[in-house]
Amino acid sequence: MTARRRILIHCVYFPPEVGGLESHVGELARGLAQEGHEVRVVTSRSRPELAREEEVAGVRIRRTPLLSRTPLGWTLHALGSIPWMIRWARWADILHAQTFQSVPPTGLAARTVGRPWMVTFHTSHFLLRAKRRAWRPILGRLARWPDYSLAASGEIAKVAQALAPEQQVEALTNGVDTTRFRAVPPAIPREEGVRRVVVPRRLFSKNGVEYLVRAIPELRARIPGLEVMIVGDGPERSRLEQLGRDLGVGETVRFFGARTHDEMPGLLASAEVAVFPSLMEATSVAALEAMACELPVVATNVGGLPEIVDDTVGALVPPADPAALAEGLTRLLERKDIREMGLRARRRVEGSWSNARLVARHLEIYEALIDRGSVTARSTTGTS
Repeated sequence: MTARRRILIHCVYFPPEVGGLESHVGELARGLAQEGHEVRVVTSRSRPELAREEEVAGVRIRRTPLLSRTPLGWTLHALGSIPWMIRWARWADILHAQTFQSVPPTGLAARTVGRPWMVTFHTSHFLLRAKRRAWRPILGRLARWPDYSLAASGEIAKVAQALAPEQQVEALTNGVDTTRFRAVPPAIPREEGVRRVVVPRRLFSKNGVEYLVRAIPELRARIPGLEVMIVGDGPERSRLEQLGRDLGVGETVRFFGARTHDEMPGLLASAEVAVFPSLMEATSVAALEAMACELPVVATNVGGLPEIVDDTVGALVPPADPAALAEGLTRLLERKDIREMGLRARRRVEGSWSNARLVARHLEIYEALIDRGSVTARSTTGTS
């Protein structure tokens, strides 16, 4: 049995913030605590109503100031969180940075007190910056620094490996709490003759929701009774609502805004299919959550999505192509085995991407790094 460990995680955002990274870190921390380990998280006080320090589901959380949700804001947050990271690093057995913004405070704290540490690279922010010449040397230094590196998709792993060829980078897709995300009664009862699809996406341009809205006129002509639920918020919302009105499909598409993690299973269960029209995607926790709720998925063939979606559980289509999106979604809704596809999707998540599997792999890595650190310390001091 694994020894009880003290694990310190740094992440810019943490629940109740909503998003793939936030879901991943929240579920990982909770899963580690449920296994009997002590877990602390240093994150940002991203909303004024959030407590500076609290304990949630066995995880102790410290929130430090975030002046803005921008690269400058993230940098200042990272700098401001260093004192707490050093203080709690003295308590910890191992430190874990969640994506590249967390590397400086985590690495500095780990090296200051002599603890092993690792990073997981997430998100399209990392991929975008890795394409820019000015950022590549910076990201290369960050990627070479940790004792071990994970990446949330094969694409991110390849990019991180190219930045730091001497560093091993393991691809480990984010996990889902399959006890929370499962088939539940629908929050919006299904109706005879209504074909409802759900788009659980934050409304940023990279998530491609515009192309789903542009596909609705063709979809409505081909699928009688179509309803589209867009669950998420963001700076694109007013533009997308206006686009729907301009295209004459305002009564077909409903914008639900941001919803809590606990609301999502019921909202997902209200639809037959989930749609992910992303222009770029590191990995998609939201797609895995939909699959865990027994929904087949239509997704674009970008980033980490092809690693989790194929024609046995849904359909892949080209990005930024409303006609292809309409065709793929129509074909899926016309299939007689759509219910069986959803069941296969659930089994796939349980087999490969459950949070329990994710926690187990993290604990294996933590133990190896702690043992390596212990051996180094013994050889350095000369003790046996």
